Amino acid sequence: MEAQIYNIDSNTYEIKFEESEYPIDSINSLIEELPDNSPRFIILSYPFESKDGRKVNPLIFIYWRPSTSKQDNKMLFAGCLDLFKDQVSASKFIEIVDEEEFEDLVDQIMQ
Repeated sequence: MEAQIYNIDSNTYEIKFEESEYPIDSINSLIEELPDNSPRFIILSYPFESKDGRKVNPLIFIYWRPSTSKQDNKMLFAGCLDLFKDQVSASKFIEIVDEEEFEDLVDQIMQ
């Protein structure tokens, strides 16, 4: 698994890749990198074997929108969501509001 996290600069409205100090190679490491009170866009590559035995590696777009985010941050990310989603062309889109929802992430990816 590999993940990239993106933030929006509130001054320039530019979507920027956030460098991580450590590789994001598990769901737990992804959760650790995410802020508790600010939205982020996440691009996730999650290889797995399908039920019929094929190896698949879908590109997943996750919209992290914690309920504790300030309203202006939520509006900023919501305004850029469709543009970013179109540029990514991911296989699946998942919106997560609560950190506990990450527990079901693998199940959502494999559906």
